[in-house]
Amino acid sequence: MLRAALLDMYNGESNRGIPMLKNILGRYAEMLQFDHFDVRARCEIPDLSYDIYVFSGGPGDPLEEGGDWQAPFYRLMEDLWQYNRQVEDGKKHVLFICHSFQMACRHFRLGEVSKRFKMSFGTYPIHKSHAGKSEPFFENLPDPFYIADFRRYQVTKPDHKRFDELGAEILCLETLNPYHHYERALMAVRFSPEIFGTQFHPEADPDGLLTYFMEEERKKSIVDEHGEARYHHMIHDLSHPNKIKRTFDTIVPAFLENAIEALEGVEVLG
Repeated sequence: MLRAALLDMYNGESNRGIPMLKNILGRYAEMLQFDHFDVRARCEIPDLSYDIYVFSGGPGDPLEEGGDWQAPFYRLMEDLWQYNRQVEDGKKHVLFICHSFQMACRHFRLGEVSKRFKMSFGTYPIHKSHAGKSEPFFENLPDPFYIADFRRYQVTKPDHKRFDELGAEILCLETLNPYHHYERALMAVRFSPEIFGTQFHPEADPDGLLTYFMEEERKKSIVDEHGEARYHHMIHDLSHPNKIKRTFDTIVPAFLENAIEALEGVEVLG
């Protein structure tokens, strides 16, 4: 049976990301078992014995330094990359999400990680790049497709020479904002055939988030910080069957099924 490592980057904070990722991984229990690693709060870092690595999102500054977990965390990223370069079969499959995506882009020197001019909070449409139009994980998604995006940081100023060196590709960019003339952030990157990452949250379960965000205290907090229009826009997109639900049903399952098929040589019926 294949083994997956779920790297929890939430630093002990209550969140919806890890339960949603555990739920998705649990769907493949007949072919895949997974272990949970509390990276930031307990300095738990998996070794290279796993087949699949899912790095979660999380709060805080992706540029912070000094944590005991950081050196082994970045070492794991590099070891996974070097391992895949050295073997022909049984390559490691890796998914980076949000916070860990920013750290991966920094580690591989693909762009500049910086604080965003304003927190991105809610649901948004994003357009595929030229490479994104042929990305297999986006095959069942329209253009544009809708994402759940919650972040204070961003990756901008892509180093195209470095992308070429690694064979990496930008798959989609942040939606152009007509009111702010800022550079659009990278929203998804294909680092290699086996390594994929998104700035947004592809694990965002719209039903779970609807329940979560409609709690009265949480609703008030969101409206106070982001405005009533942003709140109602998000609730509408979470309720729409062809928006966040379609993304949730597509990307993480596509990643896992592709990994299982590549490693086991059998087709997975999702």
